[in-house]
Amino acid sequence: MQAHELSQRFEWLDRLLAQSRQWWQVRPFHHRDYCWAQIHPDLCQALDALEEAELHRLQGDIAAASRWLSPWLEGVEELQRLSVLPRLTARQLSPPERLDHGIPGRKWQQILAFAGCIGNGSGPLLEWCAGKGHLGRLISSVQRRPVTSLEWQAQLCRKGEALADRRGVSMRFVHCDAFSEQAGQWVRRGEHAVALHACGDLHTTLMRHWRANQGASLTISPCCYHVIRTDDFVPMSQAGEVARVKLAREDLHLPLQETVTAGAGVRRLRERELHWRMAFDELQRELRGQDRYLPVPNVRKGLLKEGFPAFASWAAARKRLDLLGEVDEEKWLALGWQRLQRVRRMELVTHVFRRPLELWLVLDRALYLQEGGARVQLGEFCDREITPRNILITAER
Repeated sequence: MQAHELSQRFEWLDRLLAQSRQWWQVRPFHHRDYCWAQIHPDLCQALDALEEAELHRLQGDIAAASRWLSPWLEGVEELQRLSVLPRLTARQLSPPERLDHGIPGRKWQQILAFAGCIGNGSGPLLEWCAGKGHLGRLISSVQRRPVTSLEWQAQLCRKGEALADRRGVSMRFVHCDAFSEQAGQWVRRGEHAVALHACGDLHTTLMRHWRANQGASLTISPCCYHVIRTDDFVPMSQAGEVARVKLAREDLHLPLQETVTAGAGVRRLRERELHWRMAFDELQRELRGQDRYLPVPNVRKGLLKEGFPAFASWAAARKRLDLLGEVDEEKWLALGWQRLQRVRRMELVTHVFRRPLELWLVLDRALYLQEGGARVQLGEFCDREITPRNILITAER
């Protein structure tokens, strides 16, 4: 994608997303009825009429969902076309035997694909938010180059050092908070920095250091856009500052509402949690006498095996509510199930905007680097079945 193509793609996405904000800038789980019941009753009727099997099929096929929704959502198919990125050409790496020992399979596939998109080099490389340094260890092993791995958890640094020593690779670990002032000194002029799935402000902080310090190369895969240290989202680029789309912090969760790597057991537990949260939301509205959503904090997964009454007692205690006796489990679970089905159908609408909004955010980052004088390329480094967060930003001076 050439320089003018980045800004042009951003402008097109910005225009269409702004025109469509009524469809995606909503919180389905906050509502008992369709958000669009008054203005688009025909769409709501069509959503209600969807059989479970068809709903499930559309949830797994965004292109099909966009076609199905196109009679009501103007421009939705064009948004999907604008969201397509080229697949980057990656080298097939031949890592040393058992280098993947102790690394989950999909994580190792992500690391291999990411590292395969990094050009050969011999100069120093910085691995930002390194964890145990799995990525840096692979790069150092294959390219025979020195790697500095910056990580804020001392325990992970120690484990990474032990793994590097065992392999005899040229790595050093720096125990450092990526948000600290001293972290910027490790992003050095003329060197290469990489970050695989550094969350939110962690990867944008690296980008700011790299641009300010005149780094030579940068390779990052953004993740968890909502993990920011400010109450409001602030675009990085000049183009983002004047964009039509204005994002609240909660909007940044939308691109992440897709799970393709979780096992069947994890998905069932997640479904149960959502069901119980909707059931408790119905219960709390009656207890409080207020027809308004009440957020409940994260729950330990073990509680989800103890039954809905235990969950309701825990949630009520967190919100300082009196359950007024025994919980009518059958009643509230039935109401919660009805809510969940309505939420799933509303999410069918909002979810066709996940990738367009993610690309809007990525392009804002890419344009920030381009405005700083870098040549920027965007593409996908692996299949979405390996990770939905498969966008790679590369920048060169």
